[in-house]
Amino acid sequence: MDVLNDMALFVEVVKAKSFRGAAEAINVPNSTLSRRISALEKAIGLRLLHRTTRRIELTEAGQIYFERCKRIVDEARLAHEQLGEMLEKPSGLLRVSLPVDFANTYLAPLIAEFAGLYPGINFEFDLTPRKVDLVAEPVDVAIRMGEPEPSHMIARPLARLSPHLFASPRYLELKGEPKSPSDLSDHQCLYMLKAKIWTLDNGKETVAIQIDGRFQLNSVGMIRRLASLDMGIAMLPDEVVSEELADKKLRRVLVDWRGAPTPVYAVTETRLLPAKTQRFIEFLRARLK
Repeated sequence: MDVLNDMALFVEVVKAKSFRGAAEAINVPNSTLSRRISALEKAIGLRLLHRTTRRIELTEAGQIYFERCKRIVDEARLAHEQLGEMLEKPSGLLRVSLPVDFANTYLAPLIAEFAGLYPGINFEFDLTPRKVDLVAEPVDVAIRMGEPEPSHMIARPLARLSPHLFASPRYLELKGEPKSPSDLSDHQCLYMLKAKIWTLDNGKETVAIQIDGRFQLNSVGMIRRLASLDMGIAMLPDEVVSEELADKKLRRVLVDWRGAPTPVYAVTETRLLPAKTQRFIEFLRARLK
């Protein structure tokens, strides 16, 4: 049991990248942590960590040991929690990385509903456009849009969002309404960086249209906002512009055409998930479908 406890302490030190950070996180004296890790290295017969005044770094042996230990520790914690589920509902801190615009415009009401169902769960949300490192950073699950890149991560499909074309009534009054996809070349289009070709489909044919406009952006929220301010035509999922449609700030154009579906995934480091994470993914999958 001492070895298993020391393995857990070693994992916490590596995750925190320092003895001090790990000691604060798990409420164990810094001196105790240092002594236990030194005893672990002595028992193994190999140095696991390079220690400096500011941080620690893994040796080659330490990297191999960490990868194995982390899985063992995660499985032990999961087994403990699953037994606890027999007595109570899921609880604890759920840490989620979310795409900024999709979270603000569509996921927020769903998150509020989920929080009402599970009062024992607290939340830590990181709204960011970057792809967080699920191994190095303290994140339980990342919600990502677009096809997942090849990796050892586990990607669970949640939904596929079909984008349509939208513009404000005022813009269409000033510039006229496109009658076919080819007419888009005569309009101001609001598009993501390096995405100057829109692929549209009407169920019978698929066309690729070269589009142009004064605005190139890396924010779906800004595209939505500029479209509602009469600055051009945007291609966005219905879920992202639901409020603007209800307020009649935007309306569909070329209603028979749609863009290529955008998949939404829940990405985790492992298949072994605690109850809080499992429930969250299951809830989003049911609601997003």
